[in-house]
Amino acid sequence: MGLKVELKPGERFILGECLVTNGDQRTRLLIEGQAPILREKDIMTPEQADTPAKRIYLCVQLMYTSRDPRLHHDTYFALMRDLVEAAPSSWSHMQDISNHIMAGQMYKALKSAKTLIAYEKELLDHATSNTRLRRDRESDRKSA
Repeated sequence: MGLKVELKPGERFILGECLVTNGDQRTRLLIEGQAPILREKDIMTPEQADTPAKRIYLCVQLMYTSRDPRLHHDTYFALMRDLVEAAPSSWSHMQDISNHIMAGQMYKALKSAKTLIAYEKELLDHATSNTRLRRDRESDRKSA
C-alpha cells in the first residue's frame, strides 16, 4: 500500500529532489516506492530559517531530500553545537533528532525538529515576557 496524498489546487510538495505543483483542481495521488515526500506546509525555505532551531530543521530537511544525507552532517553538528551551547535545555530535543538521523529515520527527525522549533518559541516567549516584566518593574520604580 502506497502513500495517499490529497492536494488542494496550487498546492506544492517535494517528491525526491523534485518540486511538484498541483494544477487548478483538487487531486488525489497514490505514491508507491521509496522517495522522500514533503508537503508544502512542512517545507522550510532558507528565508524562513531565521532562528537556530529553524536552521536545524532546514538542515534536516536537506538531509531528508538529499541522495547523500552525509553531505549535510557537518553543518548539522555545527548548528547543534551552537544551539546546545546557547540553550543547554535543548539537549534532549537534539538527542531525539540525532538518534533518528543515525537510525536513518529522516522523516521522524524532521518531526522532532518541529518539536524543537516549538520549544525554542517557548523559550523566546518566556525570555521576552521576563524582559517585559523587568522593564515594567523598573518603570514603576522610577515613577514612584
